[in-house]
Amino acid sequence: MVKAAVFDVGETLIDETRIWSRWADRLGVSRFAFMGVLGGTAALERSHRDAFEILRPGLDIEAEIAAWEKDEPDGLRNHFDADDLYPDVRPALRGLREAGVQVIIAGNQPARAYDALLAMDLPADSIHTSEGWGVAKPAPEFFAKVAAVAGMRPEEILYVGDRLDNDVLPAGRAGMRTALLRRGPWGYLHADRVEASAADVVIDDLYGVLPALRRLGTD
Repeated sequence: MVKAAVFDVGETLIDETRIWSRWADRLGVSRFAFMGVLGGTAALERSHRDAFEILRPGLDIEAEIAAWEKDEPDGLRNHFDADDLYPDVRPALRGLREAGVQVIIAGNQPARAYDALLAMDLPADSIHTSEGWGVAKPAPEFFAKVAAVAGMRPEEILYVGDRLDNDVLPAGRAGMRTALLRRGPWGYLHADRVEASAADVVIDDLYGVLPALRRLGTD
């Protein structure tokens, strides 16, 4: 029986539209162009960082982030806050906890994302970031950390995310059950691939997690 649900962050809990829009404004390109090129990198299975190189060849992303912080020290820049939560996050996570399911948030995020997520007072038992752990998805060590903080066997854990490469496939290899969320550019594109059949369930929103857990519990 699955006893814990573990959630990715970007485009699972957090709508990244405002982040990418601010990046477009920062780089001086239209938001439509930025989003289109970003979607193209997702479709071609290229890193999202390639979008920056395509739009601004030779751009030093880390130097640009540092300059942005200097220019707008009090702005969100490439960060997020509670206004970026998808509307189903709080009720869906609350419903899981009320059903006795352990809820964990663990994704590829910088350490500062921990503070942002913690400030949201989400109905979660614990929050973790890849930078805080010193290991990122899709490394097996990341999913070993997930199992350790859950205190459960891998098969008792459902990992929920919007990507095959970073979420479903490596979590499955770690022995976990998996849910592919059709949300965000990667979610829609990956759900349309043959490999999506590797997921235990494909869901359209987070309200689908609890019914999926109940079905998996009868397998």
